[in-house]
Amino acid sequence: MNAQQPHDLYGTGFSAREVPSAAFPVEGMPAYAARYLIESDLALEGDPARNLATFVTTWMEPEAQTLISENLHRNFIDHAEYPRTAEIEQRCIRMLADLFHAPGETTGARTQGSSEAIMLGALSLKWKWRERRKAAGLPADRPNLIFGGDVHVVWDKFCRYFDVEPRTVPLRPEKYTIGPEDVEPHIDENTIGVAAVLGTTFTGHRDDIGGINDLLVRLKAERGLDVPLHIDAASGGFVWPFLYPDTAWDFRLEQVRSINVSGHKFGMVYPGIGWLVFRETADLADDLVFEENYLGKTDRTFTLNFSTGSAMVVAQYFTLIRYGRAGYEFVMRNMQSNAEALADRIEALGRFEIIGRHDEQLPLVAFKLREEQDYDEFDIAWQLSAERGWMVPAYTLPPDAQDVKIMRALVKRTMTLEHVETLAADIDGACRTLEAKGGAHPRERQQVVTGPGH
Repeated sequence: MNAQQPHDLYGTGFSAREVPSAAFPVEGMPAYAARYLIESDLALEGDPARNLATFVTTWMEPEAQTLISENLHRNFIDHAEYPRTAEIEQRCIRMLADLFHAPGETTGARTQGSSEAIMLGALSLKWKWRERRKAAGLPADRPNLIFGGDVHVVWDKFCRYFDVEPRTVPLRPEKYTIGPEDVEPHIDENTIGVAAVLGTTFTGHRDDIGGINDLLVRLKAERGLDVPLHIDAASGGFVWPFLYPDTAWDFRLEQVRSINVSGHKFGMVYPGIGWLVFRETADLADDLVFEENYLGKTDRTFTLNFSTGSAMVVAQYFTLIRYGRAGYEFVMRNMQSNAEALADRIEALGRFEIIGRHDEQLPLVAFKLREEQDYDEFDIAWQLSAERGWMVPAYTLPPDAQDVKIMRALVKRTMTLEHVETLAADIDGACRTLEAKGGAHPRERQQVVTGPGH
């Protein structure tokens, strides 16, 4: 057999060889064999259509996929060689600033995801606080940052990496977000900012952003403390403008100075793309912007990463102009409708309590067992995964609600009403199976699904 011809992998010797995994291969293999071996390996993973844990986009239109493949070779940072790509980035930033009601000229940056955007936004909070302290002749060596236990782990990473004291507001049973009454006791002259979440990873709800803003406005008037508010809208930034347009959480609020959002979540773009948008250009600390002469053009850069592909920037622009406000609203309302249908069906099983039903929420269903059983939420998640192929995470909430176990099913655009019906039936079936055998086997209680996913 001629190994250079694209034969079926399983009719060749390659399928019987050990897959390269530790040592650098001495010899290579034909492209078709490498491709098939990798595809066979990945076939062991879960079906993205049944992955209700991740917020990350798992499907894009063929036209978008064509644009992505055509731009994989472009290095985004080479603005001199690829000036139109740089312009497309700026178009996206201006569109997002408009969506978030920025009052005038502003600035921002594309990032690898919301994690990088949060790092950059929080760095600017620290630098701007330090500028204010030095201008007033005050020490600037003890910065602190306030956020709730409902935030993504990246906020703790920022504090550790950049020497900022985290003042984390713990959650409580039956209260899984934070408000002004939780924030106020932690604020002092060394507070660089408050971070509030729009669409938490755990239950999909939002912090009381309006109330926190009102508190910060009052403290500025009464005590002269100008504490900015950063909105972590990684998940909710592409949801609230279309499902809850009258809710003020963005630059309509006086103290909101910066917002991050993930394009690769409800922005409907493959990973990884995120965005950071400032209220005004003055909210970006000048010391964080570098001017560099690279390949014949002087650029101003404000990122933690340097070389990165252009494909997802182009893909984000595609989704913005492809769907527009009307299209995004249609998609979000479709997902919300299916989420409500799923909540109805899970509630009708009689075993579960839906968390935060009818509150403003991401298109998802968070639920927990009403009463203690011989099995728990982790057992149900294992049963759904092992026997029915669904990836529905089970997890405990952060302190001081760590004893609360919940499950969460994210309803994305690829989930149809038929999927909803099937999932609800499979949840019922999983519970019946566990009840029939008197609870889960101890071996099965391993936390196969250990977190809510991102």
